[in-house]
Amino acid sequence: MLQTTKSYTKFPLSIKWKGMETKRIKIVACKPLPNYHIWICFDDGLEGEVDLSHLVGKGVFEAWNSVEFFNQVRVDSKSDTVAWGEDIDLDPYVLREKIISN
Repeated sequence: MLQTTKSYTKFPLSIKWKGMETKRIKIVACKPLPNYHIWICFDDGLEGEVDLSHLVGKGVFEAWNSVEFFNQVRVDSKSDTVAWGEDIDLDPYVLREKIISN
């Protein structure tokens, strides 16, 4: 059973599942880099570069064919992850794993 430790919000600060508590990951800063890479900084100080070039032109990422659009990356204040426009955001857990594995 999934329980939130705070009153329910769209994105709880932490969750309890099977007796384990997990803190929500928050991205606090980002910036575009050449060749469809982005630099990301998490709230715990972890930072690094992620290569997103393999996504360009596929599905919703077709919008990234415009480098100007890709360079508009920002941290979404509601979800605390990287986003482009209203339709594209990326899972911060996956981005964190990509940074750790490099």
